[in-house]
Amino acid sequence: MIEPWLLELLVCPKCKGELRHEQSPESLVCARDRLRYEVRDGIPILLIDEAKPLDAAAAPS
Repeated sequence: MIEPWLLELLVCPKCKGELRHEQSPESLVCARDRLRYEVRDGIPILLIDEAKPLDAAAAPS
């Protein structure tokens, strides 16, 4: 679990936008870039090359 004070400081490394914390699977999501950054052992992996695109099925129309 990521500390709440840390979540307030973290931004998307690609666009510098807001990240949304999701619990299952634990990750940080950038809605603007439609990228999911994995959290491993409580450490957010904020590397653009390691980000996963959000599922097309979850995309708003």
